[in-house]
Amino acid sequence: MSIAYLPEHAENALLALELAEKEVAHLAYTHRTLFAQPIDLLWVQALEQREDLAEKVDAFVSRFGRLQDHIGEKLIPRFIALLGSTPQSLLDNLAYAEKTGWMENTESFVSARKLRNLLVHEYMAEAELFLESLLAADDATRMLMDIVARIKQQAQTLGLDTPR
Repeated sequence: MSIAYLPEHAENALLALELAEKEVAHLAYTHRTLFAQPIDLLWVQALEQREDLAEKVDAFVSRFGRLQDHIGEKLIPRFIALLGSTPQSLLDNLAYAEKTGWMENTESFVSARKLRNLLVHEYMAEAELFLESLLAADDATRMLMDIVARIKQQAQTLGLDTPR
């Protein structure tokens, strides 16, 4: 009989997955409400006068970054340990995640990380660059949510259930 995972890592992996699912739910709400409206250059330029929209953007950027950090720093490394490997650097862990099918490709995750930095730093400086970044974050959000869904599927395949 072979063990599919290391039981001593199950609790930490499942806790990281549970937190990721909560973060996905919060990001999904903000994403849905933000991108329900047409976003163009005029919309971005109006952010200075529209505190309600600016606050929505801030919430989106914050949740986007938080989920991304959690996936890279906690979720993937804990599932790597669960499967009996040793977590390495972020890029090595992302390569492992790509190899296991948890993500389509490492470059997308790294690009989303750069995107987050643009969303934070170009907010009020360059409207056109901010618009491009915000629209790219729309797709990147789906990619991050997909990673969590794939890792959840991995947990289910292993016979693990997230705590309630």
